[in-house]
Amino acid sequence: MAERLVGKAAPFFEMETVSGDGQQFGKVSLDDYKGKWLVFFFYPMDFTFVCPTEIRALSEAYDEFKNLDTEVLGVSVDSKYTHKAWVTTPLADNGLGELKFPLASDITKSVARDYGVLIEEEGVALRGLFIIDPEGELKYQVVNHNDVGRSVEETLRVLQALQSGGLCPMNWKPGQKTLEV
Repeated sequence: MAERLVGKAAPFFEMETVSGDGQQFGKVSLDDYKGKWLVFFFYPMDFTFVCPTEIRALSEAYDEFKNLDTEVLGVSVDSKYTHKAWVTTPLADNGLGELKFPLASDITKSVARDYGVLIEEEGVALRGLFIIDPEGELKYQVVNHNDVGRSVEETLRVLQALQSGGLCPMNWKPGQKTLEV
């Protein structure tokens, strides 16, 4: 049985990245996000089919995340060079196009393993999405089969619910009352 991560300190990570425009390599660690919320998501591989729909949708919603003092970081087990190639390949040629956030390379697969999303026998990650609070606590995780993309709308709703500080009932939406105890 997998270890529970929600409610605990997020597993530390340090990885190489490519910028959203594909022009610069860098490094990123969990410490870079102290004091901010982080939407940290895994996807299986570059140059695939469901992945670009999710990554593009998160990039298109990036300003909404920024307005919520939240950063976004995508990661797969591909190299930073493969990320660069995918970002700089035109959409019409199965490329990703420019993004508003970086992509990180978990080439060693250690981060996917630490977050419990690595499919060992395939060497790729499941679609795992994690919300980490400004103090580094993992507040939310959703992991699903690689055939099904995630919902940006639901990610934003859950993020706002977590940021509300209240008890949010099912289907709670921003602006609605939280539960009183």
